[in-house]
Amino acid sequence: MTVRSTRTRPRGVLRAAAALAAPALVLTACGTGGGGAETGDGEGTITVWAHQGQDREVVALQDAVEAFGALHPEITVDLTLIPEADYMTTVTASSPDELPDVLEFDGPAMASLVYNNKLSPIGDFVSEETRANATDSVLAQGTLDGSLYGLGMFDSGLGVYGNAALLDEAGISYPEGLEDAWTAEEFTAALAVLAAEDEDGRVLDVKQNYGFGEWTTYAFSPVIWSAGGSLIEGGSAEGALDTRAVVEALSLVQEWAPYTDANTDDNAFVSGDVALSLVGHWEYPNYSEALGSDLVVLPLPDFGNGVKTGQGSWAWGVSSTSANGSAAGTFIDFLMADEQVADMTAANGAPPGTRSAIATSDLYGPGGDLELFADQLAATCGDGPVTPDCVSVPRPVTAGYPVITRQFSDAVATIWDGGDVAEALDGAVTAIDTDFADNDFFADS
Repeated sequence: MTVRSTRTRPRGVLRAAAALAAPALVLTACGTGGGGAETGDGEGTITVWAHQGQDREVVALQDAVEAFGALHPEITVDLTLIPEADYMTTVTASSPDELPDVLEFDGPAMASLVYNNKLSPIGDFVSEETRANATDSVLAQGTLDGSLYGLGMFDSGLGVYGNAALLDEAGISYPEGLEDAWTAEEFTAALAVLAAEDEDGRVLDVKQNYGFGEWTTYAFSPVIWSAGGSLIEGGSAEGALDTRAVVEALSLVQEWAPYTDANTDDNAFVSGDVALSLVGHWEYPNYSEALGSDLVVLPLPDFGNGVKTGQGSWAWGVSSTSANGSAAGTFIDFLMADEQVADMTAANGAPPGTRSAIATSDLYGPGGDLELFADQLAATCGDGPVTPDCVSVPRPVTAGYPVITRQFSDAVATIWDGGDVAEALDGAVTAIDTDFADNDFFADS
């Protein structure tokens, strides 16, 4: 096993980055769609690129590579770890023939990589058992135009963590699950009640310390879907992102800003300064350790079209130029097996990406503290319509995703700072639709 690594990211940003990598994607005007890797003989050396995430994730991956080598002596894995801050930039800056046989990629980046001929379909390389055991949400994020390009060992999800002691002290009743989720108006009213009991009136954390960027899109796009809108529909943001319902929903979100702690030290919730924290699964270990039995896990509020949450995280794929897709698929099969998925998700606390691993998980299985996250992912909207009955929604699977997330996050930043909601959304719509038109609507993606 060969492992190359140059540095580790500052620990203050690791928890969020475990689920969300910034889509630093380079789009070209000459995309031709995903190519196909050669099958090869299933033996020899395969090169693998992976992001260098949390220390425990790195150890879990290195252990998996070592165990794979013991089980498959006919295949040698040459693993290269690339610092997470540089990972997607490295992948997108590399030409197809510079890529390894197997590479990790952030879920929303997939369509752009396919468009730029960097990923191969993997349906012929991974086993039917592996595909069948992957969760619906993992399959939804890894599929484009009916072809499977990626499989993730873990997924992601959003919720609202609550401090039961502070909520009870303020006389606020809170949801027990998806069935009795707060409406957006009830959530906003709860903020006002909590603020009246709080010294500085700052009672909500939305991880502003993460900055505005991909986190913003991941955190606030569920508001759009829950309001009955969409980031893009049929290749256009007009009529999807700028509807009256979306404007009203984000106008209500704008009312949250005065109640929100800037959380510059990333300590607002664990210190008891705020009663509510809107964030993902990755904060559970830290929060549960700090609050113990006072920690409650709640769904996001419902803006009228049902509770919605994000999904999607790192996935494994095969490069379009690999000469040994068979061996690459064998390695991905191994990573998606129960033992490896369990070890990796124990390391990073993420929702398992396979049905069998979720069923046996103490955290995400029946009765587990994060069963809500598993329930949300089980009710994925997939590539179908975002109805009131489905919950988790993949970020748009399109090569134009980088411009979508950049423009949407910029619009949310403007709105958060008190800007006109309709004008901010109109600006985002114009920029997105112009980019799509300039790129022939990414017709080959």
